[in-house]
Amino acid sequence: MSTTPAAPGTTSLDPAIAARLKRTEDGLVPAVAQQYDTGEVLMLGWMDDEALHRTLTTGRCTYWSRSRNEYWVKGDTSGHVQAVKSVALDCDGDTLLVKVDQSGAACHTGDRTCFDADVLFQIS
Repeated sequence: MSTTPAAPGTTSLDPAIAARLKRTEDGLVPAVAQQYDTGEVLMLGWMDDEALHRTLTTGRCTYWSRSRNEYWVKGDTSGHVQAVKSVALDCDGDTLLVKVDQSGAACHTGDRTCFDADVLFQIS
């Protein structure tokens, strides 16, 4: 899905939700995707107001790609869909927790999660 970003102020996100978000300088909020039934942390993506609006209204995770400068719906090209179960805003308003039902790999490398391959520290 290749969609140009919405012009500032033209998002369809509920203004009450938009007012609670604390965004980065480039207008983004980190969104942690977590498997809803196991608690497994799958990945981190970025959402602006429009991506969050699309996520809330379609039930599919939509992210903003900082490298491609476009919106992308998780699973549209890979088939590894994230079906949204819930979306929560943290106490500071600067991070989203998106609980999903992940089909297939969440990571672009083909791993189940983006946190499988490079464990920096672990207590056995």
